[in-house]
Amino acid sequence: MKAPAFDINLMRNIGIIAHIDAGKTTLTERVLFYTGKEHQMGEVHEGTATMDWMEEEQQRGITITSAATTCYWTYPLKTKNKYRINIIDTPGHVDFTAEVERSLRVLDGAIGVFCGVAGVEAQSETVWHQANRYHVPRLAFVNKLDRVGASFERVVESIQKKLNALPLIMQIPIGIESTLKGVIDLVKMQAITFDEESLGVKFEVGPIPADHVEKAEEQRQHLIETLANKVEWLEEPYLAGGNIDETTVIKAVREATIACKLTPVFCGSALKNIGVQPLLDAVCLYLPTPNDLPAVEGLEPKKEKKIKRELKTDEHFSALSFKTMTDRHGELTYLRIYSGQVREGAMVYNPRVDKKERIAKIFVMHSSERDAAQEARAGEIVAVIGLKHTFTGDTICDKQHPIVYERMAFPETVVSMAIEPKSSADRDKLLEVITKLAKDDPTFQTKSDEETGQLIISGMGELHLEVIKNRMLKEFKLAANVGEPRVAYKETVEQAVEAEGKFDRKIGDKEHFAKVVIRVEPDRKQLHPYIENKVEKEVIPKMFIPAIVDGLKSSTLSGAAAGFPMVYLKTTIINGRYERERSSEVSYSAAAADAFRRAIDQAGCVILEPIMKFSIVVPEDYMGEVINDLGKRRGEIVGIDHQENIRVIKGTIPIEETFGYATILRSLTQGRGSYSLEPSDYQALPPEIKKRFEELSF
Repeated sequence: MKAPAFDINLMRNIGIIAHIDAGKTTLTERVLFYTGKEHQMGEVHEGTATMDWMEEEQQRGITITSAATTCYWTYPLKTKNKYRINIIDTPGHVDFTAEVERSLRVLDGAIGVFCGVAGVEAQSETVWHQANRYHVPRLAFVNKLDRVGASFERVVESIQKKLNALPLIMQIPIGIESTLKGVIDLVKMQAITFDEESLGVKFEVGPIPADHVEKAEEQRQHLIETLANKVEWLEEPYLAGGNIDETTVIKAVREATIACKLTPVFCGSALKNIGVQPLLDAVCLYLPTPNDLPAVEGLEPKKEKKIKRELKTDEHFSALSFKTMTDRHGELTYLRIYSGQVREGAMVYNPRVDKKERIAKIFVMHSSERDAAQEARAGEIVAVIGLKHTFTGDTICDKQHPIVYERMAFPETVVSMAIEPKSSADRDKLLEVITKLAKDDPTFQTKSDEETGQLIISGMGELHLEVIKNRMLKEFKLAANVGEPRVAYKETVEQAVEAEGKFDRKIGDKEHFAKVVIRVEPDRKQLHPYIENKVEKEVIPKMFIPAIVDGLKSSTLSGAAAGFPMVYLKTTIINGRYERERSSEVSYSAAAADAFRRAIDQAGCVILEPIMKFSIVVPEDYMGEVINDLGKRRGEIVGIDHQENIRVIKGTIPIEETFGYATILRSLTQGRGSYSLEPSDYQALPPEIKKRFEELSF
């Protein structure tokens, strides 16, 4: 049975992004309740949140994996405009930043959630910049205004200063902290108050309270003025001094939001069921439909020629795989369909592996639950089973009209631990589980330690690896011994050096020869090693350059100081030699590897440790003890923000010094302190640590 056609203009693909504990999942639960998707509200603190379906999420009260769902919202009420809202609820903890990255890559819009007390926090900045990179239009929701110390104005100010965004205040709260009871809509100039007994289902729309009229009129004027500065066609009627009606304001806000010129700001308290329905209206009014966005650009495989796909069902089919998920029931591949349509049982093409694959089943997801669908069309986000060779970031398309979309970029791992099976019989199962988890999570990496024979797993932090360990032991029933977390060090060269590599050998009946000359040099502009070719095709034919690049890339996986992967490294191919009868891809790859090894031996390698940016929130009374402790941990403080009786200490610290810090901070602050980390960069080990490092013979 064919699914009925859905008006693409009534579709919204949105994500909910924020710092940990800002209230993303609580907000999502309210959205599901008010849209009728769920009949009762799930609560994060009770472990009953629909979107936190993993056992680890329910136990910890945090989101670990991004979860997708679809709900419907009618706006305006009593009309036939039923909007389909596809939502992805993303994690806020920095260890799971890959989940945010791959979600933002395929979303059309987002809601940034900010705590009404803490405002813009460390991970808020990270996810905001991720959204900037993908040009994702956003709304802001200032949450938790019912809490002691909340300030709507302070949060709006921090959005402007810390995120370099232009907030457009669309609402102001009625009351604050314990007196919060509703919001004032500055577009319609009316008050909306929410009924506590009905869990916010019932709300009243009426005149603005007398003691809020002056402020509302002032903010309304500021809203129009800000819009007129950003929307060219609104400037003339604004300067003419005429009345700008509701319809005109909505049109202007929508245009400026989709163009990422400003960020409309809404407010309330998801936990107290205040402000959620107006936010849903705003999603329908101001965030883009898939049709509002430009055609998606990609490359034609092999030719490397830029091509575009229009978001139309009669276009050639194309989709991006942005997530794979393995559980005990099998493997799901999440797709954002950019053009055309695909039916259950269809054959599709993966250009990366040059293979055709069959889509066995199509599902519309609701957290971990699956609703079967027979087909999916341009603009939709769905999950499918049957794609065995498709990984995160892969494009699937029509084989006759191939295209490759830009992949997502993920950060380097910073923490590792050893894992080994309890018996030789468990080794195959361990390898199978690790392979599945590594396919699902681009920031989870594995390698074998050549000296000990142990498997080394690496991730984004202590929590990341702990969650993976628990999944292995509990979910997949693995019998394995797991070591303690340790730092994932890197290396780079100390100076620029040129070196020559040769390969001159007989393999079987054939002579092989190649000569490659390269220059290696430190380069702090880019974390990942990169290679530049400056050799003329007369010196080395173009067809052999990929083999040289492959030889160099594989060589960067191990530095000369202690065998750690290399970063901050530029390698330039500057010369070489070619012999028509003897040169081959094999010889050039080997010569490149030889040149690289000689170069880094001459340049000298230095060991780097990952440095993290920290943000520690503590009551003023405990600030001294926390600062003293940071000094002992090689922490560098760059600033202290003052908020009521709270202090926010910001700075940088080596990740090695943060292991077990959650317990230490609780002890120092009697359980009242909290902190967050995010990757900053890599720095050379100081002499005293390097000496200890050498003594331990890593």
